[in-house]
Amino acid sequence: MKIDYLGTAAAEGIPALFCRCGYCESVRKSGRGIRSRAQIILDGELSIDFPPDAFYHNAIYGAELAYIRYLIVTHAHTDHFFAQDFVMRGYKYARELAPLEIYANREVCSVFEEGTRREMRREVAATISLHELRAFEPVSFGSWRAVPLRANHTSENPFVYLLEKDGKRILHLTDTGYLPEEDFLFLEREKKPFDLITFDCTFVYDEVSESARHMGIRENAMIFTRLKEAGLATDRTIKVLTHFSHNSAPTEELLSRAEKEFGAIAAYDGMSIRL
Repeated sequence: MKIDYLGTAAAEGIPALFCRCGYCESVRKSGRGIRSRAQIILDGELSIDFPPDAFYHNAIYGAELAYIRYLIVTHAHTDHFFAQDFVMRGYKYARELAPLEIYANREVCSVFEEGTRREMRREVAATISLHELRAFEPVSFGSWRAVPLRANHTSENPFVYLLEKDGKRILHLTDTGYLPEEDFLFLEREKKPFDLITFDCTFVYDEVSESARHMGIRENAMIFTRLKEAGLATDRTIKVLTHFSHNSAPTEELLSRAEKEFGAIAAYDGMSIRL
């Protein structure tokens, strides 16, 4: 399985759109540490989220968006789901595309309808199907099995995901604070270790309040420890950190420290991992 981490920043990107802090200014000046909004593509056919930076991922990293057959969406925030771009998936903008299946919660489906209502042509709409998901109810498509779990992020029923294909198991944990107890109880019934876990590490080493909708290294380590104690992770499980905020100044030095202390990989835009 090939996993492409195309966007690894939080909602504002790095450098942040309107920010003049020292970190953002240094990134602009040096051109190092630029991070776009979150998107991950697996085996070239399954995308986790579809941000406004998808065009950038296509142009800079060669992400072949035309070959995406399945899209699972964590939640309806614009940095994770930019519906307007789908009006260009056909007509004079693109030709001979295979059908696209979108799996998401009700709010994402509503955002899709709202964002495409004015410009979506019938022949384009006919190539896209929406599937509403419910927490803890598995769904299968192609060679994939996906289970939406509850995220601790917004009031609009956001999801994190368990994904399986060809015996490989992935746990995708963005955007979320520390996981709800019901997620652990569901996962503990499966008793199969994950090959890879992607962690929301928005705050890195910053202090994180109990009500936070994102995590840092401390919360990542707490989740991993619990999963390991339950037999859901091992020393061979790959841990990937992503979704960094400019507020935490994720410099190479800081992320190198996190990698060493947590035994993880700090993702960067365009990074690929093979399982």
